[in-house]
Amino acid sequence: MKLGQHFLEDTAVISRIADYADLTPEDRVLEIGPGPGNLTEALASRAGKVYAVEIDADLAYQLAGRFSNVHVISGDALKVELPVCNKIVSNLPYQISSAITYRLLSRPFEMAVLMYQWEFARKMAAAAGSKDYGRLAMTVGFFCNVEILEKVSKMAFRPVPQVDSAVVRLLPREDRPPGDSFHLIKLAEGLFNNRRKKVKKGLAAIGASKVALAELDADLLDKRPEDLSPDEAAGLLPAIPGKSR
Repeated sequence: MKLGQHFLEDTAVISRIADYADLTPEDRVLEIGPGPGNLTEALASRAGKVYAVEIDADLAYQLAGRFSNVHVISGDALKVELPVCNKIVSNLPYQISSAITYRLLSRPFEMAVLMYQWEFARKMAAAAGSKDYGRLAMTVGFFCNVEILEKVSKMAFRPVPQVDSAVVRLLPREDRPPGDSFHLIKLAEGLFNNRRKKVKKGLAAIGASKVALAELDADLLDKRPEDLSPDEAAGLLPAIPGKSR
């Protein structure tokens, strides 16, 4: 095992993940961290094209050429130029879960079916006001509807990790207010870095001016970050320094 990877080997789980994505020959799929290609094989048999981004050069070399409709990209998924695709299906490398999720939110896609550690998935799907709600749920919930499809036992992986996992489906929201991923992430991070403060003080701590704060909803400013829904958070974006109004 290299780079902290745990490879999904349970064929039943692999098949269900591919089924959840509802793949057709018209789909162009992005897979991040294909490893030995267990999930890649299932995706290639259903989709028209698969782009597999693998940071491990040896694994990328072994995967290249195995499937006629799979294009292997050898490199770091956080740094390489990601191809245009309409669906994302991956057993994500868990050490980059947050960073790669935020990167994917900046891209257009129709559906993403992704494997995360169980606790991470719970935090992603948490509702405002709950104990698990934080910047992750605030940001992802603004852009997507989040659904935990199933819990996956750690025994489905080799080597066996210490924790269970979950399959999560992200569907982009069509009803969300305006806002971009960069400023949403900046806002959520700033608020939850000051989570013991009310929103007004949290915004001031990240540089919001008194003039900008005066133009915002006073009821929102009086809340605490964990009680702020994703859409309510988006209503605070005009106060973020550098954000055009």
